[in-house]
Amino acid sequence: MLKGRLSCAELVDHYLTKIEASASLNAFVEVFADEAREHAMLVDAKIQANTHGRLAGLVLGIKDVICYEGHGLTASSRILSGFESLFTASALQRLLDEDAIIIGRQACDEFAMGSTSENSCYGPVRNPIDPERVPGGSSGGSAAAVAAGLCHASLGSDTGGSVRQPASFCGVFGLKPTYGRVSRWGLIAYASSFDQIGPITRSTEDAALLLEIMAGRDDRDNTSSSQPVKPYLAQLQQTENKPRKIGYLKEAIESPGLDPEVKRRMLGLIEELKAAGHEVEAVQFPLLDYLVPCYYILTTGEASSNLSRFDGIRYGHRTDSAAELDELYKKSRTEAFGAEVKRRILLGTFVLSAGYSQAYYEQAMKVRRMIREATAMLFESYDLLLTPTAPSPAMKLGEVIDDPIAMFLGDIFTVHANLAGNPAISLPLGQTENGLPFGIQFMGRYFEEDVLLAFAHGLEKQVNFPVNFGLM
Repeated sequence: MLKGRLSCAELVDHYLTKIEASASLNAFVEVFADEAREHAMLVDAKIQANTHGRLAGLVLGIKDVICYEGHGLTASSRILSGFESLFTASALQRLLDEDAIIIGRQACDEFAMGSTSENSCYGPVRNPIDPERVPGGSSGGSAAAVAAGLCHASLGSDTGGSVRQPASFCGVFGLKPTYGRVSRWGLIAYASSFDQIGPITRSTEDAALLLEIMAGRDDRDNTSSSQPVKPYLAQLQQTENKPRKIGYLKEAIESPGLDPEVKRRMLGLIEELKAAGHEVEAVQFPLLDYLVPCYYILTTGEASSNLSRFDGIRYGHRTDSAAELDELYKKSRTEAFGAEVKRRILLGTFVLSAGYSQAYYEQAMKVRRMIREATAMLFESYDLLLTPTAPSPAMKLGEVIDDPIAMFLGDIFTVHANLAGNPAISLPLGQTENGLPFGIQFMGRYFEEDVLLAFAHGLEKQVNFPVNFGLM
């Protein structure tokens, strides 16, 4: 990063040129061109004076749900049109304090609700590997930007796979930390007991460094953990080749919805891991079929509550055609929310309503507890759990946008880590015959991101990754 071959100012100009040339991807909502250039010159001066931070030379994009003081913030929704953030998210501030350069905010599914990055007031994001396909969601703009070489890394948010699934579709790395490992203060909430900020990168080393800087207790977020932050980057090489005991979910491999090419790669990887000295066994997780319905009942309930604050009164869009207060609420929200957000608010309001909350929401909470307990039992015997990241590679634009069930089922392997709260990472370990990337997911024990990252780093060096795809 600091080898002197390129100044930060030259690096920023390089990325700005590529962003302009790749505008058709629609990865960025807003580019901070002048500000990024100014910041780059300041960082160059710090480098010359040897007073620079650990992220000097890193150019970062941020998902349009992460607050950055004095900058626009819309969650890719009309309801927040014209809104400007009043403060900076804690996780982002820690990166800024180490001299990261923010180049812009990136498109996503509206309020992070979706798996294709088509549910946006700015229009769909395109996959740089194949522009006729989706980049995944909801952090699709962030993953597309990293894969296309429009920035060094991105910050996304992961509620049910929104960092890992687009990383899988775009052929890059996506890390969801343990719930509470990274502060959520300054992240627009979708489902507060699920959301986590996580990095999308081109290597495990970058993911480890970004997590190490972002992680840790934040007094402004009472769900953030006071567990000590380990030196993730320094520990990568210390334990990367240590034999691990890995369980792969038998039900995931045998799922009828799993793409045949993904299944073949999974089976091949299992044999490669065994040959490398790891102990790999099939494990049963009979709750697999309950993950998606449990997830959507709980997250839509939380979304119904969280999004009630967007009422057309305090900020963002306000209708021009209301005669009274109730009408103003209804029309503002009807005009400004997109179809997918409306669908989830309605579902969430239903499962929380009198007469139904006990039948749906409370039952889902019990199922979530069972999922956590069953997952904890597996981790008593195994260091890591292995699944595909997504059932298939990226689908074509428009292919599932009108089929919410198909879209929901695309999260079947990623929502597990959010329901249980465990860390998980998607690695670009596969590629179809027609050149589409797909990821393999490893999940770890609570707060054992060091084990997860070190293992992933070992794989990164051992396996011939189909990453980059000539896009840099």
